Amino acid sequence: MSETILYKKRVLQLLKDLESEQIERTISTVDTNKFAQAVCAFSNDLHNTSLNGYLFIGAHDNGKLTGLKATDKQLQSLGGLRSDGNILPQPIMSVKSFSFDEGDVIVIEVQPSPFPPVRYKGKTWIRVGARKAVANEMEERRLIERRSANISMFDIRPCMEASLEDMDLDLFRDKYIKNAIDVEVLKNDKREIKEQLAALRFYNTRFKCPTNAGILMFGKNPEYFIPGGYVQFVRFEGKSVAGNILNEKKFTGNLMGLLPRIDAFIDDALITQHPVPVSTLKEKTAKNYPNWAIRELMMNAIMHRDYESNAAIKFYQYKDRLEISNAGGLYGKARPENFPNENDYRNPTLAEAMKVLGYVNRFNRGISRVQEEMEGNGNPQATFQYNKPGAFSVTVIDALFGVGVYKKMLDNNISLVGEETEKIGGKTEKTRGKTEKTRGKTEKTRGKTEKTREKIIQLIKVNNTITTPELASKTNITEKGVEYHLGKLKSDKILMRVGAAKGGHWQIINQEIN
Repeated sequence: MSETILYKKRVLQLLKDLESEQIERTISTVDTNKFAQAVCAFSNDLHNTSLNGYLFIGAHDNGKLTGLKATDKQLQSLGGLRSDGNILPQPIMSVKSFSFDEGDVIVIEVQPSPFPPVRYKGKTWIRVGARKAVANEMEERRLIERRSANISMFDIRPCMEASLEDMDLDLFRDKYIKNAIDVEVLKNDKREIKEQLAALRFYNTRFKCPTNAGILMFGKNPEYFIPGGYVQFVRFEGKSVAGNILNEKKFTGNLMGLLPRIDAFIDDALITQHPVPVSTLKEKTAKNYPNWAIRELMMNAIMHRDYESNAAIKFYQYKDRLEISNAGGLYGKARPENFPNENDYRNPTLAEAMKVLGYVNRFNRGISRVQEEMEGNGNPQATFQYNKPGAFSVTVIDALFGVGVYKKMLDNNISLVGEETEKIGGKTEKTRGKTEKTRGKTEKTRGKTEKTREKIIQLIKVNNTITTPELASKTNITEKGVEYHLGKLKSDKILMRVGAAKGGHWQIINQEIN
């Protein structure tokens, strides 16, 4: 008997059972909050049953089916609960649909997390018998104690040499926890700071010391405990490390400070623009690299690197390319045969923290978006090297290198995007078709970007003192995303800031914007 048939029989059996700690049914097909809360609660497995939890969508409380007709779009949307970054750390779950005479049923199966507490939008949900509830302090403590027995990953191991005195607790209190925990929950949180840190996997209560993640995020001197925990930037004059060094910079310190410095460096010092003639009287401004893509690749290197290695992240700029390399090859479920479609997290606590801070927008989406950004800017696709044991690197070619080639293409009315491969390299029809498909994705991304910026402009027209958090809430993107779009609008001379960050206001320069 096939595995699918056995699973289907198991589904029928579970549908007939009463709702319990492992079973929940719902007739709703659109209540994402309800689905996510159930996934979070099953993941936490408060009573340590070690049993999987099952959410049945399309079933009444008595187990009878509603006549649902499941669609691929529904299944994809539900699968997205795992990677959209609202449930942290990521749940271990699967989504399947089964057809019966009475209709379809969608089953979300959730495994207990080895690293509780798991939160949905800052709240820890648990199962209390047949219902869900937000965990109280004692229940959270039980989940934290259970996690100590499952320590295996480097970032949640105790940093035995360190103490609370080695952490900048003001950073945690003033800048981090307000983003990580629901506001109402935080108002009633009377726990001391050790317990708050522990709840977010930055402190180990058993060994009474910070975790490695705690030191990396908030340490006063992380490099003392984790020698390779920094980023080394070098700009070479030529095309190899044999060239003269034109610039060198070492990014050190905790990630709360290092991440924004890297972000600003990419925008201010790395990205350059060059006017490229389109016609006798018209020029087009082209960039060497797309900002977002380089930022994403660097954030991935920081998030996925092997911090047990003493080798720093290398961020090298040559005359014709960028190379980013870090210790640690593909991890977990990620393999050469399925990369980049499959992903896994060597440092899940760091990944969660970077999502909380807005440096990661959506899990398992970055690489495909990077390639779209490259195509949109006129760069060749980024190439990844991951076959060497314990090493991972990515190379990005400078779109402005050999600008004479680009000038010639533009003079002949050849697009910077896509068609140059056919004109210059004589690509095959198969490659040409792939280019057209990629261009379609790029145009879709551009359209989405333009709509977001138009919405930001309209919101500013209504309220020119609107804040970044308010814009993020109304546009449904992260605060970092809003800051990126505001930066672009300013650089494009559409928008300007008048006055200080606090107390100032926005002014629209180009009044032709609708």
